Amino acid sequence: MSQFGDRVDAFLSEFFHLYPVDATAIGMHEVDGEWPDLGAAGRSARLEFADRWELELRAFADGALTTDERVDRDVLRSELAEQRFDETELREDAWDALGYVYLIGGGIFPLLAREFAPLAQRLTSAAARLEGVPAVLDAARAELGSFPARAPSRLHTEMAIKQLPGVASLADDAVAQAEAAANGVAGDPAVAALLPRLRAAADIARRAIGEFGEWLSSDLLPRSTGDGRLGPELYVRKLRHTFRSDITTDTIMTQARVEYDAVRGEMISIARAIWADWVPDEPLPSATGDGGRDAADSRTVAAVTAAIGRAHHPASELVDYCRESYRGIVEFCRSHDVIAVPDEPLEIDWTPPFLREFAGAMFDAPGPLDKGQKGFYFMTPPPDDWTAEQVDSYLAEENDRQIDLTTIHEGTPGHYLQLVYSNRCPSLVRAVFGSGAFIEGWAVYVTQVMMDLGFKADDPALMLIHWKFYLRAITNAMIDIGIHARSMTQEQAMDLMVTGGFQEESEATKKWDRARLTSTQLSTYFVGSMEMWSLERERRIRAAIAIGDPRGAAAVPAPRVVGGFGETPGFSYREHLESVIAHGSPPIPVLRRILMGS
Repeated sequence: MSQFGDRVDAFLSEFFHLYPVDATAIGMHEVDGEWPDLGAAGRSARLEFADRWELELRAFADGALTTDERVDRDVLRSELAEQRFDETELREDAWDALGYVYLIGGGIFPLLAREFAPLAQRLTSAAARLEGVPAVLDAARAELGSFPARAPSRLHTEMAIKQLPGVASLADDAVAQAEAAANGVAGDPAVAALLPRLRAAADIARRAIGEFGEWLSSDLLPRSTGDGRLGPELYVRKLRHTFRSDITTDTIMTQARVEYDAVRGEMISIARAIWADWVPDEPLPSATGDGGRDAADSRTVAAVTAAIGRAHHPASELVDYCRESYRGIVEFCRSHDVIAVPDEPLEIDWTPPFLREFAGAMFDAPGPLDKGQKGFYFMTPPPDDWTAEQVDSYLAEENDRQIDLTTIHEGTPGHYLQLVYSNRCPSLVRAVFGSGAFIEGWAVYVTQVMMDLGFKADDPALMLIHWKFYLRAITNAMIDIGIHARSMTQEQAMDLMVTGGFQEESEATKKWDRARLTSTQLSTYFVGSMEMWSLERERRIRAAIAIGDPRGAAAVPAPRVVGGFGETPGFSYREHLESVIAHGSPPIPVLRRILMGS
């Protein structure tokens, strides 16, 4: 191994000990029983780590490194810059109570769900972490409200209170797993011996979580006067770290508005064409009525998508339909030679309770060091306290065609497939420090690739819902920027999503909350996909030039709506797709540098 490789190993070892929950997710299990130091001493240690390693990595000159090593050095340096920003400027630990819920859930759930070691070993680590929950929550009390520049966010505190019981249920799950293993037919003596400690640890954790919930309600909530909005200056600084580029909010909004108009145009055209099939008992809305052509077009799309939305399975069958849909998607990928589908296991199931406020569907990948472990594609059920009307609205949004598209996005060739390839990458740096813009951008991009290649091409209703799904990615970016950098109101956001994006009220309401609970993440879908399309167009141009096509760049005209390039001489989709995801999950500017040499 080279000197640089030795130092990368040392960097990762130190990183894993400073960030033990991340280490568990990555598959480094030496610190599975530990929590990070969340106090001032821990922050100082992490900052010292970032500063010291920045100096050491900067000292590796280009000439002393291979091409791959230069890429890894630069990825690590950009990661350190983001960590420094998080610790000194963003300081979410001081105003985001919900982050502690995710931390505890993320520290315990993988130990119960992933079979990377014997159950007794995993439950021993779970017991240690459950025993450490009081210290984590004591640190949370000390940190929340400690940053004068930002008051605790009321929405984050409210959501933390709501989600804490889901984290407490993980303690019950740990005990239930142990009891089943100890008392089962086979009877695991190591687990049986651990049971008293685990039960005591679960009691400790549940008590601490209950007391923390009371503190949140009685103490922090009255002091939670912030709203979670970053403001334009802080948002722009975070945006730079998210995308590892100097892309501006103005550039994103300009691109988003162009795509917004183009996609709505596609939707209007399709909705008119299939109106009689889906709304057979009503006349096509006329432009001569109130509001003119624009209003008629909006009514047309809204009525057709509403009718399509009524074609859905019951809430209890959502997971079963996801599994059925996935089988059909894999068959299409194989029969059309889209991309090689991996054999690593994928489990489709309900979202764990502690994650249900975050998204309707999500993918949880095994870490790059957890070889052969299953990935989880989670679908979130409607909350138990919803009215029948709210459930109907939710199911209309998660209709059968939408689930087909979501399953492409979350499964194959979306997140599951991409992250399996990423975990196979020889560069552990690029697998460990994945770019959200790459990961989410790929999933949006490749969903449209599937449509362009003819997935269920005989179903124009699916194409209409696809454009609605893509329009959601566009409006995600618009409300992310609008809320955090441009003072967008709830009324404006809801109008953009419901009237402009044809979303159901329930979906838009959850997205309004999610946009205020996160920042920059909702822009990654749209911005990442646009960068993926730009990269594909450049590679198509190079392919055409390489075989002597005299038209050069003119051989690949810019599409009217993103995607839809058609045939390009010398260009193979399978070769392109597999090459894009063969290098880990790097920032897209880094991927461009790897593939294009620029």
